[in-house]
Parts: sequence; C-alpha cells; structure tokens
Amino acid sequence: MKSLKLACSVYFIFLTMTTFAQKSNPLELWYDEPATVWMTQALPIGNGYVGAMFFGGVQEEQIQFSEGSLWSGGPDSNPDYNFGMRDSAYKHLPEVRALLKEGKKAEAHKIAQAQFTGIINTGKQYNADFGDYGAQQTMGDIFVKVGHTGEVANYKRSLDISKAQGKVTYNIGKDTYNRTYFGNYPSNTMVYRFESSKKTDYEIRFETPHELVSQNFNAGIYTFEGKVADNGMPFETKLSLKMSDGKITYKDGIIYVKGAKNVVILNTSATGYRLDYPTYKGNDYKAGNNAVLKKWESTTFDQLKNEHVTDYSNLFDRVSLNLGEGPTLNIPTNERLNAYANGSDDNALESLYFQYARYLMIAGSRPNTMSMHLQGKWNNSTNPPWAADYHSNINLEMIYWPAEMTNLSECHEPFLDLIESLVEPGKLAAKEFFNTRGWMANTMINAFGYTSPGWGVDWGFFPTGAAWFSQHLWDHYDFTQDTTYLKEKAYPIMKESALFWIDYLTKDENGKLVSTPSYSPEHGGISQGASMDHQIAWDVLNNSIKAAEVLGINDDFTNIAKMTRDGILAPKIGSWGQLQEWTEDVDDPKSNHRHVSHLFALHPGNQISTAKTPELAEASRVTLNARGDSGTGWSRGWKMNFWARLNDGNRTHKMLKSLLKPVADTSVDMSTAGGTYSNLLCAHPPFQLDGNMGGASGMAEMLLQSHSGIIELLPALPDAWNSGEVTGLKARGGFEIDMLWENGRIHTAKIAGQPNESGQVKVNDEVLTFSLNADGVYTYAAQK
Repeated sequence: MKSLKLACSVYFIFLTMTTFAQKSNPLELWYDEPATVWMTQALPIGNGYVGAMFFGGVQEEQIQFSEGSLWSGGPDSNPDYNFGMRDSAYKHLPEVRALLKEGKKAEAHKIAQAQFTGIINTGKQYNADFGDYGAQQTMGDIFVKVGHTGEVANYKRSLDISKAQGKVTYNIGKDTYNRTYFGNYPSNTMVYRFESSKKTDYEIRFETPHELVSQNFNAGIYTFEGKVADNGMPFETKLSLKMSDGKITYKDGIIYVKGAKNVVILNTSATGYRLDYPTYKGNDYKAGNNAVLKKWESTTFDQLKNEHVTDYSNLFDRVSLNLGEGPTLNIPTNERLNAYANGSDDNALESLYFQYARYLMIAGSRPNTMSMHLQGKWNNSTNPPWAADYHSNINLEMIYWPAEMTNLSECHEPFLDLIESLVEPGKLAAKEFFNTRGWMANTMINAFGYTSPGWGVDWGFFPTGAAWFSQHLWDHYDFTQDTTYLKEKAYPIMKESALFWIDYLTKDENGKLVSTPSYSPEHGGISQGASMDHQIAWDVLNNSIKAAEVLGINDDFTNIAKMTRDGILAPKIGSWGQLQEWTEDVDDPKSNHRHVSHLFALHPGNQISTAKTPELAEASRVTLNARGDSGTGWSRGWKMNFWARLNDGNRTHKMLKSLLKPVADTSVDMSTAGGTYSNLLCAHPPFQLDGNMGGASGMAEMLLQSHSGIIELLPALPDAWNSGEVTGLKARGGFEIDMLWENGRIHTAKIAGQPNESGQVKVNDEVLTFSLNADGVYTYAAQK
C-alpha cells in the first residue's frame, strides 16, 4: 500500500472550478410557455411538509398542493379496519410448505391467495379505489386570476434549483410581470409573490375536492377548514394577504385585490394526522397553523426568502458536480431534452438531472415531516396511482438511495421515522400470518400501519419489506457514524426484523435455509425460495451483526444471527449462466420483465462484487443483458446502479441516456415506456419519483463507491465524462470526498472526516492507505 501525499493547496482548485461551473452552467429548468398538464409540464416546489406544482398561466395561475399527512382510509374510515390482518393465517403455513416440497405449486398458490393476502374493504363510500386502505390526498388548488389583457411577450417559466425558487416573467406592452414562488421549511410556509409594473387587479380562490367545514376571511387571513369524506380527517389551510398592497376585499370564497403592484400570498397547511400507531390522530393542527401565523406578523417577504435560501443552501450547496460540460444549450428544457435524445452531447443536462434529484429530496423530505411516497410530496388526486403509498419492493427504498451518498442525511430522517412507526403493526402481521417473532412489512404500506401482505399475489406478498427498510437504518449509521442513533433507534429495529427471518427461514433437502413460500416481486409464481428473499435476509442479518459489533454486543441473538446468515442458500448460477431468480433453475432467457430483483445482492446489497465474487458478478451481467435496457423509469434507474457496481461506466451512461428518453404520454405502462417528462420528473409512466432518485444514485455510484470497505474513486467512469470534478459526496465511514479528474484519471482528491481517522482508498487503480490529519483532512495529488 502507498501512503497518500498531503497537498493542502490543491483544494483551491476545487473552489475555483466549482464557482466557474455554477456561473457557466446555471442549474435552471425553463420553458417559453405555461404548463397545461400537471404530470408532464408543471414545476414542483416544496417545503418538506407541502409539495406544490405551479403552471405559470398568464390569465390565471394554478398552484396545486398536497400536504404529506392528508390521507383517506385507515381506522376512522371503517370500524372493521384491522390493518389488513387475517386472523391465524399462519395455521395454513405447514400445508403450503408441504405442497411446495411435493412440487404441487398450483395447490400451494391457491391456499396462499386465500390465506396469505391482507384484507381491504372497498366501496363507493371510500375516496379511493383501495377502500379503507386509503390513499394520499391532494389538498387542493390555489387559483389566481390576473386582470390584464394584451399580447404577451418574453414569457419565461423557470425553476432555479440552486436557490429553490420558481419564476414566471413576461411583458404585456411596456408592462412587466414577475412572479416568485418558494417553499420555506423553517417557517412551514409556501410563498407566492406576484409583481407588476402597473397597478393590477387579482382574484384569488382556493378549491378542494374535500368537504367544507368552514371558511372565512378576517384581518387579511383566509382560513379554510375541511375534512376527508371517508375518514373525517380534519385539515386546515390558511392564506395571508397581509404583505400585499392594493385594496383587498372578500366575498363568497374569493379574495379580490384591486390596484396592486405587489401581491404576496403566504400559505400554511396542517392536518389532524399523527404518525402514532394505532389511532394515527391527535395532532393539534390549528395550534400549529396559528404558530406559523404569529411568525408571519413579525416578518417580511425578504426575510422569508432569505431564511429559505440560507436553509436550503446549507443542504444543496454541500455537493457540486461538473462533468466537463461545455456551454449550456440556451433553449427551453423540453427542447433541450429532445435534442439530447437525438444525439446532442449535453453533460450539463446530466449534471442538472443529478442536482434536480437532490433538489426534490430537500423539497420533499425534511425532519419531522412525512416520508416521501411514490410521487414524493406531489399528488393532484384523491385517487392517485397505487394510492401514492409507500411501496417496499423497490420504490420507496430507491427514492431514498441518494440521501446519504449525496450528503443529505437529514432528509433521510422522515423515512427512518416511518420505519420505526411500522414495527408494532409489523409485529402483529408477522404473528398472524406466519407465527414468527419480529416484524415484517409487505409491498403496499399506507399511513395507517398496513404491513399485511397486499390483497393479491404475486405482487402483494413480500414479507421482505421490513428487512430491506432496515438496510436504510444501517446505512444512516454507516454514513454518519452516529452510535447513539445506532444504539437507541436503528439496532433495536434491525434486530426485530432479523428475528422474523430467523423464524421464517426453513431448511431445504440440502440443509440450506430458504424462504418458503415466496414470490419474486411481481414476476413469476410461488416458490420454495425467491433469491431476493435470501439476499435481503442475509443483508439484514449481516448488518445486524455488524451493528452489534459496533455496540460491543455479543449474546445469544448475535450467535444465532451468524449461524442463520451463514446457513442461507447462497446466490446460484443457472443453466444459461444467469444469476437464478428462484431456488429452481427456471429463468426464461427471453424475459424482459422490469423487475430484476434477484440482483439485490449486487445493488443495493454487497454480497456480489467484481472483486470478491467475479463469477457471480458475471452471472449478474448475463442476467442484465438478457433483460435488456428498456423498462419502466425506476427499472432503468435500478439498472444504472447495477451496471455501476459492475464497473461498466459506458453501459451505465447508456442507461442514463435511456432514463432521460423524452416521454409525453401520461397513461400507465408497466413494461417499456419509461423515461422523463419535459419537467424532468420520471415517467414510470405515470409519474413516480423513484426514477429521478435511482438515476441520481446511479450517477453517484459511477463516481464513488464505498460499500466494500474501500473508498473507490471513479469506479465506473464513462468515456463521456473524461474530465470533471465533484465536491461533497459522502462515503461510508463518515467521510466526505472531493475529486478532480482529467483524461479519466484522478488529478487531485480530498478526503475529510473526523481527525486522525484512517482507511483505504482506491485511486487510479491503486489501493492506498490514508490517515486524516488533526484538522480531519487528507489530500491526494497525482504524481506527474
């Protein structure tokens, strides 16, 4: 091993290049016309609590918004709601296992369908198709009519993600009109400002699909109280016009502003929901809103904006990325996306896409807010696709993949809080369905503790969800090195998930531990062992063992966990060189199914690697080639991460280009139509946030990997990124990495962390040892 050379002066290069990159390549999405379609064109803003989409209409602005805790369904929608539990279902488990051993899969599947599916109650009395399971709900829309006429010129609708501000600007004759939109997290306020060079009239109204309880306008404050029809969940949203000029009046739900040059709308919203099993209610939402109103009384627009920019920049500015891009194409983003798809080189668009994911993470997930769901915090429906819920068989995990790697650990917290809230109902589900200790969660999870299997197979049966979630608990420790968090929160939850698998796994005819019954997610029938189950069970046991070692725990649990982990059936190579999806060697080489779940051990797991298990890595490559590069948006995002872990930068970059394929259709397509809408949101289709986040994770994996215990710089660099620089990426062990590369080789690198920490780094094909100095810094400079 060689020792890294200290070169403190070299960090100046990072600072100067970062400044240049930000000036020459502004992080902005922009368009020369208003949006007409919510899903594909409107632009997202948020403050963690609320996600809003603005359209930029000239005569009438529409701002749709959703507060993350507003849900239909749950205990208050049905007195018989029981978290999907099917009492004593476990009594049928021996029969299913016996039938599978006899090769009677059809009979086993029939019993599983009848006994190992959760219960939901549906009907016209519920807001959404999923009945008392419920769905995340839009809160409503703010409409602002603007009283002007004439021909519009110089129209621009934009989103500056470097400051998290939306803008709309245009001229009518000699008059100018400017709008500024942002979400302020510290003050829990959404801010919408309309400016004009001449006095203008406005009409402002709030519309919602939910039931009206009351509305009033008093002393410049509009208050709407409502409730969700099927469960009575109360909510309140307030609009303040106190910072506006002009004459303000109110009648029949409409706020009239006459003769104003400056209209500022402040909006805050809250619900009666609490993330607290089993009732999930009791939040004093009115007191919360009143506290926000009190702050509004002593603040100004500029103070709110400055507070927002400071708060946001503290997170966003931690990471900069320059992929050696040239001048940014000075065309609207939708045209730029099309040009890219038609072969135009645009590394700056790729950098923008990466940072857009980080922007969405900050806008949608902040401490003490709800976890992001399938659509993040952006939902315009009372009956959204798949309930806009918390899908555990890839989607929710993928949404949070970039959190730690891209230096947004705080944004991970809402998901970790959701995981903690699922333990108690997950224990009940584990007991009723499988008579095990510990806790489990399955594919579909709502805001009301639904951890039972989904109400159909094979898509709904996925008891592996809790174990996969537990990887995020461990990763948060691994990246932050917070031992207090590990001891008090993460380890107890991980241990309970591991206990489920210790009890659930059974020995096959060769004495290996297998998961039975199991279904490979959304693909194929019942099995004596889906490979993904085995890989995730291995992962949670292995991480629990590592956590116990950190905490100095050596007890009966850790001994049994080690024996169980080592007894699990290892990944197998099948008849045509593929990594097997099931215990049985039945993979179809012609299948191009979107789920490639049996490669979990490659990513996000670390059982398979090119260095330690080259044969299994090659089998993974065979599987990926057989499945192809198409698929849904999130599928393409996951494949990026697979190829990055296989150290194939050019193939990973090819997948990035595939993920950025322009899509205009909003219909549901479960196979090959994935890509990106003109607003750069991921097209499943329809819209899901997982593809954006999976793509950012894949880009980070191309530049930096640390899952093996060695920090690897540029492990999957494509030819297209021959030179560039990145600052602020995080590595496991609590390290922060900056690096500058030229001609595919690291020129300078900086590793920062706790003083005197040491480790290993792979740089320019060499593994080097390093120790941080008393300032917690070590720098590397390549020898000329």
